[in-house]
Amino acid sequence: MSTNQFDPKTILALNYYVYMLIDPRDNAAFYIGKGKDNRVFEHLKCALDAQDEINAKYDKILEIQKNGLDVKHVIIRHGIKDEVDAYQIEASIIDTLIHCGIALSNIVGGHNSLQKGLMTTDEIIRLYNAEKLLKINNDCVIININIKYPKGKGRIGLSIYDATKETWTINKNKLPNIKYVLSEYKGLIVEVFEVEDWYEKDRGYTPKAKKYGQTKTGYGFNGKVANSDVRDLYINKSIQHTKKKGAASVIRFQI
Repeated sequence: MSTNQFDPKTILALNYYVYMLIDPRDNAAFYIGKGKDNRVFEHLKCALDAQDEINAKYDKILEIQKNGLDVKHVIIRHGIKDEVDAYQIEASIIDTLIHCGIALSNIVGGHNSLQKGLMTTDEIIRLYNAEKLLKINNDCVIININIKYPKGKGRIGLSIYDATKETWTINKNKLPNIKYVLSEYKGLIVEVFEVEDWYEKDRGYTPKAKKYGQTKTGYGFNGKVANSDVRDLYINKSIQHTKKKGAASVIRFQI
């Protein structure tokens, strides 16, 4: 059996650390995390306690256990004094492995991955020299994901796609004409999705609404990243110049 906890002396020396979980059957990494104390060993207990939950990481751990094997735990970097630094190292490794085609079970790309994660050199230049987006086509809608996309440390959140795809209050009659959804984060278009189909889904009212506690029909979409001929029209372009202070709407059909 593998070690399942650190002794106090080791914990003191480790401080914050970044680790990966490895499948012993093929020696492939399937999860990258950051932690302190015995965090690296806690995933097995979580998996056993949540066997009815749909979770790729837990499914992999339980599958390994059913084969009479133990997950391999590898510490990538330790002795990290600052939790923020640990998040940055974790995010860099997640982004790199995913870019290299390694299928990780991490829910999101990593802390601040959207703002400072892996990009091509052309994307970096566009990001810091963002052109103003002056017009969107009639078959497009802009959805702001500031609240839904994770940006605070310690939060487990969504991918850009998952943060964009649902659930929105949109006039049902407009849906057949919307072919592309532009994800906006802090005034910048960070991704463009081609809509394959729309679906209904009940959603609640916000806590400040008079109808809080009730549900209403919202809409979500299934889709994919748009082809480059459409994506390049909008990606990494700024709509900050069009935003009015205090404006609350998260959906825009024109700018």
